[in-house]
Amino acid sequence: MWRRRWGWRAAGGALVRVVLVWAVSTLTMLVLAGILPDFRLQSADGDSVTRTGLTAAWGAGAFGLLSALVWPVLVRALLLVPALVLGLLVFFLNGSLLLMALSLIPDGRGAAAAPETAVVVAAVMSAVASATSTALAVRDDEAYRRRLYRLADRRRRRFGAPPGGSPGLVFLQLDGVGYEVLRRAAADGLMPTAAAWLERSHRMTPWHTDWSSQTGASQLAILHGSNFDVPAFRWYDKDTGEVMVCNRPTSAAELQRRAVERTRDGGLLTLDGASRGNLFSGGADQLALVLSVSARRGRANRSRAGYFAYFSDPANAVRTALSFVAEVCREIGQSLRSRLRAEHPRVGRGGLYPLIRAFATVVERDVVVAAVIGDVLAGRAAVYADLVAYDEVAHHSGPHGRDTDRVLARLDRSLALIARVAEHAPREYRFVLLSDHGQSPGETFLGRYGLGLEDLVRAGCGLPVSRRAGRTRSGAEARAAVLAALHRPVEEEGEEARPGPGPDPVVLASGNLGLISFPDLPGRASRERIERAHPALLPTLANHPGVGFLLVDGEVLGPGGAVARLDVPGEAEELLAAFGPGAARAVRRADSFPHVADVMVNSAYDPATGAVHAFEEQIGSHGGLGGEQTRPFLMWPTVLSEPGPEPVGAEAVHAVLRRWLREADGPQVPLAGQRAAEPAGQPPAAGGARPAHALREDHRPRGETDGILPSAEVPAPDETR
Repeated sequence: MWRRRWGWRAAGGALVRVVLVWAVSTLTMLVLAGILPDFRLQSADGDSVTRTGLTAAWGAGAFGLLSALVWPVLVRALLLVPALVLGLLVFFLNGSLLLMALSLIPDGRGAAAAPETAVVVAAVMSAVASATSTALAVRDDEAYRRRLYRLADRRRRRFGAPPGGSPGLVFLQLDGVGYEVLRRAAADGLMPTAAAWLERSHRMTPWHTDWSSQTGASQLAILHGSNFDVPAFRWYDKDTGEVMVCNRPTSAAELQRRAVERTRDGGLLTLDGASRGNLFSGGADQLALVLSVSARRGRANRSRAGYFAYFSDPANAVRTALSFVAEVCREIGQSLRSRLRAEHPRVGRGGLYPLIRAFATVVERDVVVAAVIGDVLAGRAAVYADLVAYDEVAHHSGPHGRDTDRVLARLDRSLALIARVAEHAPREYRFVLLSDHGQSPGETFLGRYGLGLEDLVRAGCGLPVSRRAGRTRSGAEARAAVLAALHRPVEEEGEEARPGPGPDPVVLASGNLGLISFPDLPGRASRERIERAHPALLPTLANHPGVGFLLVDGEVLGPGGAVARLDVPGEAEELLAAFGPGAARAVRRADSFPHVADVMVNSAYDPATGAVHAFEEQIGSHGGLGGEQTRPFLMWPTVLSEPGPEPVGAEAVHAVLRRWLREADGPQVPLAGQRAAEPAGQPPAAGGARPAHALREDHRPRGETDGILPSAEVPAPDETR
């Protein structure tokens, strides 16, 4: 009896909400008919108010019904359309549905609507209807909970219940958020969700990056267990004559292949895992916005299927579009305010940057959060998602200030939303927050000294220098994500991708880390060969006030002729003491890489202010040593084991996450029956033998790739359900 009464009450509540949304949509259509000259709901000879209202109600009801029935089919049919194009196409398709709805009104009363007017009316009605239904759900917590339960139950019936009922893990990477930034944001009330977790259920520790403190190196090691031979964000490969760039899809795919080959393991997410918004897949078979597979052709190998889950609701497109426009206006206003106040330091924020920022802070955030919510409701065992909003804004606005504070607050709301949905998931979830690096503030090298690194190198080599200082394009991840979403992945051509042979050095930048290679000198050039070919270069660089130190073939060169050999204990530690503990270890490890540059240049660092000088156009930078960029954070629930001492290197973080997955009975399927290789200096992750649950049969349907990059013959599933 109670169940029957509760069912009638739920049905009655749902009917009331449908009627209210219909009424609001009808009123919206009437208001638009009165405002827009090209949109009318009356016959040519006029109608009574009652007849006009009935016409609006008919049109609003038909539009709502068509949107519910036809829209998901249309979006699935257009899944291969480039993602951002699909987002724009939403408005035209929505307008077409409205025209169809108006054509169903008797006596032709809704036929008078121009196509462009129909697009506007459809967008406004979708936004108003979505806002109304959301407001009703927010006011009625029971309705909200019932809706989530229904979604979770529907997914359980479709895919089956998760095996064993073990807890799942959600890893949320807040790209570029340093340990001190998050601690301050939680203490100041900017991130109340993170603060509540720290107070009640979580703990946090910093960890130390490698010398290459950037997403490519850190995330490759976190997801795949190894970032060996990744000296920077971009570097020159003498073997192939090409420039490797971490956010270029072909380079990302190659780096992932090398990591899998080195560790003999598919990655952190090989069993029932999902990878969302990352550079690398982590071995997951559920992918959305993953750069390493974005250049692949064919429906099954595309990484943009997450857009389908999001844009299948036309109201999502409207909300995101409005937020996108608002973010563009916000960036323009903040940039103008910075100019009027003559804030210093400052970099150019014009051109396409407002659009790129809006994509990172709105579109990519919304789609990734929606994908994670889908994974949680589907009961996946492990999810790893990257939210890049803070990193993108901090590059151009600085890591501290009003601009980045607002981004942190919006990221916290995303955390709260995911956590609230997880309460209704088919399994318990544990949330791990982490970052891949921090950000260090400071004026650019070019802005401070009036000369870029490339021009300084050319001057030291006795080569002609351009009279006009050149600017190095920022390598932020969001730019590559935009191009991948447009189905135009970053594939540099010409001199940028393959420098020509000759005596001219190849100079590349990765934040405040510079790399100098000499294509005409085979192999790694020794200090003697460089000094013989360019006698003034090394003294010019080492004694420049904007340069902290150089690495040349096992030797660290500092100002005033200081030299420290890496194979002599204590020498490098003393010379690099200002760059923090672990600096010598990081430099010594990079020196062992086969493709380390002939000369590695780290900018100067001021311990008093924490400032560095980026060789790119960034006033918040990362990629080298110095300041907060090398101190990201790791936050974990206390039900998991302690990570131990502050992890050193991203490979150590991978070992910790892998251990937590084992504790939650998570995915562990090494390739060819071999145990995954562990980072040097770390205890074996598996304790020697493979745990019993690693041998458990996986009953989910999947391809033969077992979590590795999909081959041409065996495409990996790629859909956010």
